[in-house]
Amino acid sequence: MRTRTVVLAALAAGVLGIVAGLAVNGPGPLLRTELGQRAMQGAMSAVAPPAPDGLQVATRGEPVPTITLPGLDGAPIIVPGDSAGRPLLVNLWASWCGPCIEEMPELERFAVEQGANGVQVLGIALDDQAAVEDFLARIPVSYPIAIDTPGPRDSGVQLGNPRGVLPYTVLIGADGRLLKQRIGPFSHGEISGWAAP
Repeated sequence: MRTRTVVLAALAAGVLGIVAGLAVNGPGPLLRTELGQRAMQGAMSAVAPPAPDGLQVATRGEPVPTITLPGLDGAPIIVPGDSAGRPLLVNLWASWCGPCIEEMPELERFAVEQGANGVQVLGIALDDQAAVEDFLARIPVSYPIAIDTPGPRDSGVQLGNPRGVLPYTVLIGADGRLLKQRIGPFSHGEISGWAAP
């Protein structure tokens, strides 16, 4: 009985510690951990509407469904096919999304650091093409950008983001399997550790 009391007290103290940390620091530190991200994904999936009939949705550890989207120049970009044999970081964003805009220099830094042989980076703008082109004229990036129309069948939903929260990033392995998911922006220097094998 005494052991049970001690265990319950320890669990209560742990929960209070987490609650106090969230109250003081906000959810940021917790969401920067893999455990926090998995908990957030689970919570969002539990309250998300079911995927539309016939729509393939990626799940962690499984192959990502093929998604074909137009690039800014109109040429098709195939996910994950165009990066076959190399890991692919896909970042979903929009020109009106403040946190998306804040993390773009970090995504650009990471893409340049990786070069042609490292983790490939692809941005998918859930936005209007004219707004994206205007934004990229002011804040250019060297990695490719695809365009998609937001909605219940968009590429974000197909990549495991049923609630459409932005920014949203996934890491797809060289074998085409979904390895990691992240809701929210990256801080400076954070992507390299997150995308490491």
